[in-house]
Amino acid sequence: MVRSWMACAALLPLAACAVGPNYRKPVPATLGVPAAFTTPAPEGARPDLTRWWTSFGDPQLDAIVDTALKNNLDIAQAVSRLRQAREALVQQRAGLFPTVQATGSYSRQINVRGQTFGQITNAGIVNENYALGGDASYTLDVFGGVRRGIEAARGSYQASGYNLAQVQATVASEVVRNYILARAAQAGAEIARGSLRVQDENLEIAGFRVQAGLVSSLDAEQIRAQRAQTATQVPSFDQSFEQAANRLGVLTGQAPGALRAELVATKPIPQGPGAVPVGLPADLLRMRPDVQAAERNLAAATARIGVAKAQLLPQLTLNAGINTNARSFEQLTDIITGRIFGQIAQTIFDAGRNRAVVRSNRAAAEQAFGAYKAAVLTALEDVENALTALRTAQARRAEFAVAAEASNNAAILARSQYRAGLTDITTLNTAEASLLSAQSGLAQARADEAQALRQLYLALGGGWDANAPAPTAQPLKHGDGQPPRPAE
Repeated sequence: MVRSWMACAALLPLAACAVGPNYRKPVPATLGVPAAFTTPAPEGARPDLTRWWTSFGDPQLDAIVDTALKNNLDIAQAVSRLRQAREALVQQRAGLFPTVQATGSYSRQINVRGQTFGQITNAGIVNENYALGGDASYTLDVFGGVRRGIEAARGSYQASGYNLAQVQATVASEVVRNYILARAAQAGAEIARGSLRVQDENLEIAGFRVQAGLVSSLDAEQIRAQRAQTATQVPSFDQSFEQAANRLGVLTGQAPGALRAELVATKPIPQGPGAVPVGLPADLLRMRPDVQAAERNLAAATARIGVAKAQLLPQLTLNAGINTNARSFEQLTDIITGRIFGQIAQTIFDAGRNRAVVRSNRAAAEQAFGAYKAAVLTALEDVENALTALRTAQARRAEFAVAAEASNNAAILARSQYRAGLTDITTLNTAEASLLSAQSGLAQARADEAQALRQLYLALGGGWDANAPAPTAQPLKHGDGQPPRPAE
């Protein structure tokens, strides 16, 4: 500590010494980043993921995402937090400059009545006084405490920018997720309604056969029971659609039902590309804004150690002032006085408080490193899980497609045979139930594949440009932070 103090004192005119550790970005090896993903992944150049949702080929989805990125309230809050971080950086930078204050005063004294050495003075005597002054104070950043504070504030500002990018990525992903849920609910409802139409025909045929005395009323009752069970699925799908539509309205900064009219027309579940190259695991350190934010928080926490250590060393302050005092305004410039003095202050005893602050900031830096490493490992986990989910969903979709085709053929044969009296109602009901299950499974597998692809896009950064700097924000030019008033 003494050597550091002496070295800084030798460079006092330049104020170039900064105590505390110099931040070095951790290398991937210290973060547990493997050389490759364990889950098989397609090779090739990574495509441009800036607007990844357009890969689903659904213009309506693109429009909703664009609206959400413009009007979403979570994004608006993140922008406000970014502005706060920007102003915190401006406040820290102000410590590099002197503080200048100006004062002015005027007084007027009137004698109303009084005595001087036992004599009554004349009333109405007026005494006036004018005074002007200026003071300047500057604390030299000898040991770099202010500069470390600026470094910490800059890291927090950049972290807030990356947090904004992460919120934008999350909002886009949430829009796509709920849009897929809405379309999947519509697909499920359409499948259930189609099955109901077929079961209505089967019930009519069973009624004819009962009237003809070919079968008992048991056939008709079994079909009625199966139809009722199928009909119970429609309200559930309608509820899922309403919930997804309401969520999309809120995500776009509107009332819950604002987009319902636009979404009510049935459209297919959006399908994207079958494979997306993911690159190397180390690329995630640049591609994921949440990982970038964690790294910037680590840099800020490291700089705060230097801020705390600077408090252990002497503080040198220079003060200067100038003032004038006169009985009339015209005489203010007759006599002008000035002063300049310096002050050095050193904490002698604080019961270990300042050193405890240093130790606390070191612990905070260790915590920030743990959070950074956890963010990296979580990013790797997200990619691995998304690749597995995509591969599994594609395999399920392929098998359900086979099952749906076979079940459809079996159902057609069972209907024909039941009409001809060649099979019983149990075989028909079993075939219809198998067809409904296979078709529903195929629709769900397609939705799961789309969701897995969305999950993979989000795991790869959610559209963040790895080569772009951290987002910034402009200061507010007007307003008092209150919501705008409605037009009268």
